[in-house]
Parts: sequence; C-alpha cells; structure tokens
Amino acid sequence: MICKKINFFRNKVFRLETDFLEVRLIYIYHHNDFLLHDPGATHPENADRVNVILAALSIAPIHYKLLYKSAPLGTNAQVLLAHSAAHLALVLTSVPAEGRHALDSDTVLSTGSLTAALRGVGAACKGVDDLISGLTTHAFCLSRPPGHHATPTRSMGFCIFNNIVIAAQYAQQKYQIQRVAIVDFDVHHGNGTQDALTGKPGMMYLSTHQSPLYPGTGTISENRPGNICNVPLAVGTGDKAYQEIFSTQIMSQLNLFKPQLLLVSAGFDAHERDPLGGLALTADTYLWLGQQLRLLADKYCGGKLLSVLEGGYNLDVLSRSVEAYLEGSISP
Repeated sequence: MICKKINFFRNKVFRLETDFLEVRLIYIYHHNDFLLHDPGATHPENADRVNVILAALSIAPIHYKLLYKSAPLGTNAQVLLAHSAAHLALVLTSVPAEGRHALDSDTVLSTGSLTAALRGVGAACKGVDDLISGLTTHAFCLSRPPGHHATPTRSMGFCIFNNIVIAAQYAQQKYQIQRVAIVDFDVHHGNGTQDALTGKPGMMYLSTHQSPLYPGTGTISENRPGNICNVPLAVGTGDKAYQEIFSTQIMSQLNLFKPQLLLVSAGFDAHERDPLGGLALTADTYLWLGQQLRLLADKYCGGKLLSVLEGGYNLDVLSRSVEAYLEGSISP
C-alpha cells in the first residue's frame, strides 16, 4: 500500500514537471542601469518607457510566463562586431563627467549612457546564448537606448550601439549559424542595420516602415535579393492593409530564406497614437506579429526568437503594445 502511494506521488510529480516544461517562458532581459541613460526631460526616449512596460507586464495575464533576467554588461569586443574601432573610441571619450553631450541633434549622452548602452549589448548577446543553449524559445531585451539607427561608424536617431546587428554577428561568429534574419517593424527604417548587413553572407534584413519619414532611407531601390528587403508604407496604412502586406512580402521572403535564427527589432511607434509616426496600427497588429513570427521561428529556427525593444513613445499605448506582442509570441 505504501509503495503504491509512493509510486502515485512520483508519477504526479513527474506529470507536474512535464507540464511545467511544456509552458513556454519568455526571458525578459532588464537592468536598472537602463534607467541611467538620460538624454533630457523633454526627450521622447526616456526612462519612463521601460518603467511603464515593467509595470504593465507585472500584472498582465501572461506575467507567469515571463522570467526576468539581469542584463549583463556587454564588452568592447562585442561592440566591435557591428561598429568600427573609431566609433567605439568616440563614444567612450564623449561620455560627460557631468551634464550631457550631444553626438547629434537627436542622440545625447549622459553620465550613465555608456553603462546603459553596454547593458543593451550584453542583453542581446546573452539572449542569443540562452536561445542556443535551449533555456528559452523567446528572449526579449527590455533595453534602452534603442539601436537600429546606429551605423557601423555613427550614433544617430537616439541610438548609440546597434544591439540587433551585434546579436546577429555574435550568433553567426560564436555559433556558426549560417542564416540569420532580422525583422524590423519599427515605424522608422533601420538604416544602421541595413548599412551593417548589406552584402553580408547569411544575413537578411527585412523592414516595414513609413515612407517618407526619418531617416529617409529604406527605398525599394536599396533591396538586394536574399539580403535586404525594404517595404516602405504610406501614412494611414492601418491594421488590415499592414497585415496583408506583411504576409505577402515579408513572410514570403522569410519562407524563401529559411532562417536558422530569427531576430526582431521590435519598435512600437507605428501605433496610431504614437507621436513620431503615422501608420495607424493598433495593439491587434502587434499581437498578430507575435503570432506570425512565433510560427516562423517554430518552422525554421527550432523556436529561437530574439526581440529587442526599439521605438515606441506614447507611454499610454507602449506597454499594451509590448504586452500584446509578447502574448502573441507564446503559442498555446
């Protein structure tokens, strides 16, 4: 009788452990150092962006599927995967001892900016490590400042280092991943990402973005088969048209490329209430994007999906948009 009870208990525990393993957990990489980047009280890219997301996710229905991880400091060697030595040296020597220093009219360094930027680099690379090791199937870097405008030689557009390019190069060089795709659904074209990856074997960059809009790049003429796929969109595109375009142009190219690792520049400034764009999307599309990219990652990448926060500047809708995207990326 006692043996039967013990066996029943063991079987029950085994089933509970199996059920737990079947629940997909999203690793959320964050660190309080991200709050140290302070480009100014009136700057749209401010610390409240991550604060409102953290607050919303703590009470979201999917909160039990989120596992928070400390974002490590990135290294100079990791930065150099995407940037020139001259660019790194300029950033290192431009951080002010006090106050602020402007790298350009939009991109401002404060005393804590370098630490924040290096945490973003570290988060992206650690996310790749954890995906490849099988610890998670979705790593989301809740980091700032954003990165997709930073070119190999220049910081611009709020961006200091290009985290998503660093992650792609890191994955390819450390793990010999042959085909890496980066999907960018920020309202602005990721000119820095395109500059860094143009002509790179085994790399594909796919971007939907409003045009015309800052930074003025991302035209169809810049496309390269199997490497660069730009889909410029008109003001007021809206959910229905956007989803149709994404399905027919972005997803079709991804299916041809068959990536082994899927990286996402997750910008939420295409929302209809965002002050910096006008594509007129809603949280429904971010939910849908999460679902579509999850299906793609499961189909070709063994589930491996890494997302890095880019834009999104209306605090009232940013948190809901991120929540919707994460919700969509967890398949039942």
